[in-house]
Amino acid sequence: MPKALSQFSITREADAYVLRLEDEDGDTTEFAATEDQLDEITMAIEDLDMIDADDPALLGDDDEDIDDDRD
Repeated sequence: MPKALSQFSITREADAYVLRLEDEDGDTTEFAATEDQLDEITMAIEDLDMIDADDPALLGDDDEDIDDDRD
């Protein structure tokens, strides 16, 4: 089972960025990443948000009430 992310930070060092991820147990992992890799991460998150927004199964009860009021 994956651990929950507790916090993260991104800092710039020389020619790379450093992603520091801390889990719920306080364990920390650091990754070096290029600007292009950070852009890819951002695009992947945006793509997930767009997919979720288009999925009718993910709409809440409030959205259903709005549709009912239009009839």
